[in-house]
Amino acid sequence: MDRSEEDEFRAFVSVRMERWRRAAYLLCHDWHLADDLVGTVVGKLFERWRRVAATDNPDAYVQRVLTNAWIDERRRPWQRESPADVVPDVVATPADATGDRDQLLRLLGRLGRRQRAVVVLRFYFDHSIEETAEILGISAGTVKSQSARALDLLRTLTQASGRKP
Repeated sequence: MDRSEEDEFRAFVSVRMERWRRAAYLLCHDWHLADDLVGTVVGKLFERWRRVAATDNPDAYVQRVLTNAWIDERRRPWQRESPADVVPDVVATPADATGDRDQLLRLLGRLGRRQRAVVVLRFYFDHSIEETAEILGISAGTVKSQSARALDLLRTLTQASGRKP
């Protein structure tokens, strides 16, 4: 990679890093793991930068790598272990937004991996059905059905908790 390509890579990553970190957190609910996932993505992106930079939509590539990295991480055996003493990360936010954010994260945590990935890509990143299908490597019909099931479950869970959707 020559200097101009490296500068282009750095510019691409620096503009998107925080967005990737937030997306990773929405998937895994752990800031440390989110940072690890983003690090994995940046490493893979660096290795393939020439090929990725030549594509029409490098952001879609990165989101697919991020989602797949999270799914791969969930498959690892040490994920079945639970630490006895967990100290949650606390992010300073306005008091009224904290409850909504916490409830959203709890609700997302109730979804399956694929449903959560579909919801994050469709409604957080505002991707079309086709873009989401391409990123996840699934059919558009699967995206539609997973979206519908996830939204139905989220509505049911929200109504059961007594809050309006």
